[in-house]
Amino acid sequence: MLKYLFKAMRPKQWTKNIFIFAALVFDRKLFDLPSLERTVFAFFLFCLLASSVYLINDILDREADRLHPVKKNRPIASGKLNTKIALIFAVLFALISIGGSYLLNFNAFLIFLAYFLLNLAYSKWLKHIALIDVLILASFFVMRVAVGVSVIQVERFSPWLYVVITLLALYIGFGKRRAELMVLVPENTTSHRKVLAGYSIDLIDQLITIVSATTIIAYSLYTFSAPNLPENHTMMLTIPFVLYGIFRYLSLMQISKKGGEPEDLLINDRPLQITVVLWGIAVLLIFYLSK
Repeated sequence: MLKYLFKAMRPKQWTKNIFIFAALVFDRKLFDLPSLERTVFAFFLFCLLASSVYLINDILDREADRLHPVKKNRPIASGKLNTKIALIFAVLFALISIGGSYLLNFNAFLIFLAYFLLNLAYSKWLKHIALIDVLILASFFVMRVAVGVSVIQVERFSPWLYVVITLLALYIGFGKRRAELMVLVPENTTSHRKVLAGYSIDLIDQLITIVSATTIIAYSLYTFSAPNLPENHTMMLTIPFVLYGIFRYLSLMQISKKGGEPEDLLINDRPLQITVVLWGIAVLLIFYLSK
């Protein structure tokens, strides 16, 4: 049971919670021990909260998931994890994480609570509304960043990063919808996810083109216009990494027909991993060694 419970908690998707560290890194407090401790604590609490949401979502979607060629193997959809047990642990994780967030501060508590409630609304209603569903998914990434901002004393964090992260999340979200349309046979498309009736491959490709181009522009503007960056504009040197990362992800979506599970791409695609690592090293060098 514990094996299937852990699998249903989707530990691979905890990689998304790395956005909580954005404020710590970009506010140049990565080596400030109290700030680091609070951020790490918030990260672990958010992983529990996210797992609670995944369990609830899988309980609600278990019938539809059984029509999906991949999701039918999830522990709850396949019947390997009892629904009642999954619900008990979902409630337990939610109580621990939301209650624990109050120990950080009241703002963090409000964000944790809002994230949980919005996810419930998403799982029940909002995910069935085309375009709104992806916008809500993008807001979850912004909330992760907001958690990181709320738990430390921020001095240099630029609002531009909220814009970039929102656009990047939209890019990934539309990629997920595209992958679902590609993998499902026509007669099972709306049976698995009703919202897919509001999308087509052509529409999603146009949306991806708009969002990817806007992401590149927004990040480029951030690198030379944000007031908290080094005055020598060395942050602009990171633009090529972002360009390649977006292009590589687009290639994986359209050539390799991937994108349904972004966390798997980050874990398994070596060129994407190298790009993210090099970008991260460049950011650290620029922020912590440049004047």
